[in-house]
Amino acid sequence: MLKVGDKAPDFKLSADDGKNYSLKDFAGKKIVLYFYPKDNTSGCTAEACDFRDNIKLFNKKNAVVIGVSKDSIESHIKFKSKFELPFLLLSDETLKSLKDYLVWKEKSLYGRKYMGIERTTYVIDEKGKIKNIYNKVKVDGHIEEILNNI
Repeated sequence: MLKVGDKAPDFKLSADDGKNYSLKDFAGKKIVLYFYPKDNTSGCTAEACDFRDNIKLFNKKNAVVIGVSKDSIESHIKFKSKFELPFLLLSDETLKSLKDYLVWKEKSLYGRKYMGIERTTYVIDEKGKIKNIYNKVKVDGHIEEILNNI
């Protein structure tokens, strides 16, 4: 179980810009690492656009916003382009980081159980420690909550 104060699990994931990134690539910055279920779905699009529309406020707080899902890089590139997202989208098709961050969970929709990503945001401080965890995120008001506690 991850908790505030723990060292954030490292990752090595491919991004929409063609590069691979790990946690240490962002040392010295705050990281808003948000996990979302799927590109181009209504909730995920609203969340991504909220981050996009407030990116300058995150930048002022020396914070980088990074989105992670299991979608392919190709899907991320289209999603990023379509909504002009000014931050990295990382792909975890192997599910390793999704499991390390405890966001790969059993979900239920109309009585059908399936495995998927629970919308979750981790705020990681400049030294790689977890500062805040937001589980079962509701998109409305989420950005303000993060900005008030970063």
